[in-house]
Amino acid sequence: MTHGMRTDTDMNRLNGPRGWRDTAAHYALLPLRVFLGVTFIYASLDKLTSSSFLKSGGAGSIGDTMHAARDSAAIPALVDLALKAPVGFGYGIALGELAVGIGTLLGLLGRLAALGGALISFSLWMTVSWATTPYYYGNDLAYLMAWLPLILAGAPYLSVDAAWRARRRQRLGGYR
Repeated sequence: MTHGMRTDTDMNRLNGPRGWRDTAAHYALLPLRVFLGVTFIYASLDKLTSSSFLKSGGAGSIGDTMHAARDSAAIPALVDLALKAPVGFGYGIALGELAVGIGTLLGLLGRLAALGGALISFSLWMTVSWATTPYYYGNDLAYLMAWLPLILAGAPYLSVDAAWRARRRQRLGGYR
């Protein structure tokens, strides 16, 4: 009795040469991983090297940005919490973006890095870009959605995680 499922296709993927569709599907998340990694590293370095961002007040500062976003935020309490130490919060965001970007690019703790990116994007969506109308003009929601496939899939290839997994398999003496 057949159930309409081909079992011979998986063997090709594991042992034999891949077709172009299998190869494309295998590497489908790589461009997203590179884009998000580079973007978060760039955003971090932009904040860390800005002459105005890491200040509690003044044009372009984290303090002024948070004061402007406070009344229109979905969760004003998050902004109030950050306003207690705006410069420290600015450094926290910038260093968090750097860690997420490096982790994503290298595939180092890929799912954890993607979760960190999603949390940063979620917090920015709930505060800074919440009032954007229509909602799809706000880029933080799009970034949040872009992180979800990487949370689910991790960095299964061309990554430190994949190298660790292969090494662990080798040490255990087989397929695991």
